Amino acid sequence: MSATVLTDLVAELTVPEDGTLSRVLYRDDRLRVIGFAFAAGQELTEHTSALPVVIQVVQGHLDLVLGDVKTEATPGTWIHLPARLPHSVHASEPSVMLLTMLPAPEPSGSGEPSGA
Repeated sequence: MSATVLTDLVAELTVPEDGTLSRVLYRDDRLRVIGFAFAAGQELTEHTSALPVVIQVVQGHLDLVLGDVKTEATPGTWIHLPARLPHSVHASEPSVMLLTMLPAPEPSGSGEPSGA
């Protein structure tokens, strides 16, 4: 087993002149990390995910709609979305973000202590 190291996410995810780049940066049997690079004006139209996700903004400025909530995201923004929450992303300037797909929650009654 070895570590995965990306020393420069912006260099790894070069923003295209027009369009959106997506690249799987890491995948194992529990997690998937996808990097997105958006040219200004590009977007991911409203959609949902079957799994909970975390969005982290690395560069740029994104306008997001998360269910009924509109928010702006800049470098350092961290967002957790539950599974099946409708959301969309619009890049108001060239932007880079990471999307981490988390494992599905354990079904209740799995024997895990509550509050863990």
